Amino acid sequence: MKDVLWSAPAREGRPAASGTLSRSESLAVDAVGDVIEFWGFKRNQGRVWALLYLRGTPLTASEIEHELALSKGGVSMLLRDLERWGVVQRLRLPGDTLWRYEAETDLVRMVLRVIEQREAGFIARIRSELSDARRLAQLDQDVPPERLARLDKMTSLAESTERAVKLFIKTARLDVGGMFGVFRQESAAARRGAKGP
Repeated sequence: MKDVLWSAPAREGRPAASGTLSRSESLAVDAVGDVIEFWGFKRNQGRVWALLYLRGTPLTASEIEHELALSKGGVSMLLRDLERWGVVQRLRLPGDTLWRYEAETDLVRMVLRVIEQREAGFIARIRSELSDARRLAQLDQDVPPERLARLDKMTSLAESTERAVKLFIKTARLDVGGMFGVFRQESAAARRGAKGP
């Protein structure tokens, strides 16, 4: 059956999208948006990346606005964020005067980059603040030893977490082989196809 264009229904109090996505694209784009929102990012960041990834062809900001029924200012802000995270790249095609955007397709690299920029920085800040709290508590004569011991444990946990995240980023040894294997196979097949039989 042909995948027809449709207007996505409203979900959980959200207005229905009025873009021109096919039903399958809309479901996939919204699913990625929901996951991204669950991880603490903006839902539409995930939707923009998913659209670019699914299409596999660079799109202009105007095309993204139209496809996802988003405002010009909203798309501009989303693309700026996604470029900063390194999950979307801006480019100009030969002979074209418009900027176009394409999705990062190496998902393992993309996840590592986001973890390095966001989670590692956040954990480092928490570790630093806990270390400062421990130092200040130690200077305070009224803080009981039990509280200092608990601050020590909290600081140690933050330090261990920071080391684990740095090690993960350095070695990329998270067991995601099965999860991302399909994308690696797709990339290898695309490279073989580009070289010819």
